[in-house]
Amino acid sequence: MLKFTDTMVTFREVPDEITLCINISNCPIHCPDCHSKELWNDIGEVLTEEKICALIERNEGITCFCLMGGDADYESLKDCVCCVEKYNESHNTNIKIAVYSGRHDLQELLDLNEDKDWFSKLDYIKVGNYDKKFGSLDKETTNQRLYEVSHDSDDFVVNDITYKFWRKGI
Repeated sequence: MLKFTDTMVTFREVPDEITLCINISNCPIHCPDCHSKELWNDIGEVLTEEKICALIERNEGITCFCLMGGDADYESLKDCVCCVEKYNESHNTNIKIAVYSGRHDLQELLDLNEDKDWFSKLDYIKVGNYDKKFGSLDKETTNQRLYEVSHDSDDFVVNDITYKFWRKGI
């Protein structure tokens, strides 16, 4: 069971998307330089299918639904992803789905999940714990990566789009 503490609509968490970000609590990663240490605790409201639908409907115009965290319970994370997919099917929408994970890299995240099929339902996956010495996604030195999942084939194919966070000449 996943719990969330708050939500926000952003234009920066997923490039080229209007993203509803859901902050998931009970984070097991505990990055030393974490800016949201309150999310280490098991706090907040349970993220049910009804709550997911209500959040989407309350935030008309979003193009992406982003679960920020969930590393403590991948089965529930998968269920949330399926809820958004089900919402898309029943409401004839195409809200993209993103997951932000603090796991070291994509392979570690995949290795921790017995059922890997649900990853193909995602449109974006961010991996990498926050490490102050490398900086956040907007720094070229970051250890974090944002991948776009390709839906052009039956294989699970990702494309690193982290560079979209890096501003040149501004």
